[in-house]
Amino acid sequence: RAMELSPNHFPAVRAAAVALGYLRYLRGGPGRGLELRQVRRARRQDIDGVGHKYYLELELGDVLDKDTSVTCTAEVLFHLGSTTSAPDVQVAVQGELRSTQEADQEFYNQIRSLEKELEAENIPDSDGNVPPGLEPIQLLALVASGYVGWQNSTENTHFNLAQVKHVKQVKRTDEDLQFDYVILLHEMVSQEVLPWQVTLLWHPQHGARVSHCHALG
Repeated sequence: RAMELSPNHFPAVRAAAVALGYLRYLRGGPGRGLELRQVRRARRQDIDGVGHKYYLELELGDVLDKDTSVTCTAEVLFHLGSTTSAPDVQVAVQGELRSTQEADQEFYNQIRSLEKELEAENIPDSDGNVPPGLEPIQLLALVASGYVGWQNSTENTHFNLAQVKHVKQVKRTDEDLQFDYVILLHEMVSQEVLPWQVTLLWHPQHGARVSHCHALG
C-alpha cells in the first residue's frame, strides 16, 4: 500500500527532481528546457527488501514556453542501501510540448557550419546573464545535468544545474554533435557545488546521449 505524501514535502520534491532529470535527458534539447512547475500528488510505497517507490503526478513546462504545461505521471524507485545503482524511473507525459524540430535543425546546421569549434565558459556569468547565442548550449547542459542527476541521486539528494563552467565542441567523423562539458551541480541538501565532466552527443533526429561522465575532484 502506498502512503500519501504532502506534494511540497522534501521526499516528494527530491523524487520529482529525479523524474525531471530523467525526462530532461529523454526529451530535452537545444530548443527545449523542461522545468518542474508543480508536484500535484505524491505517494510512497516501501517495498520490502527492494526499496522505496514514489508515485508522482507532476506539472511540467518548458522554460521557453511559459504558457503551456503538461501533466506527467512518474514512478521512481530508490533501491535499498544502494549508492551505485541509479533509481528506476518510468514516466508518461500527457499533453503536447511544442515542437522543436525547426529550431533543432537550425541549431544543428549552425554548429556544423562553424569554421572553428565552439568553446565557451561561465554560462551564466556572475551577473546571471546568458549570451543569446549560447542559450541552446545551456539547454543542452540541462540535458547533461539531467542525466547526471538521475544516475547519481538517492532519496537524500537533490541536484540542480548551477553553471556551465566550460564547454568545448569536439569535431567528429559521424553526424553527431559532441560537446565536452564541465558543469557545476548544486546539491541542495548538503549545499555542496560539485563539478562534473560530461560528454554529450546530440543529433536532431536521435536526440541526446551521454557517452561519458565523471565527478571531478
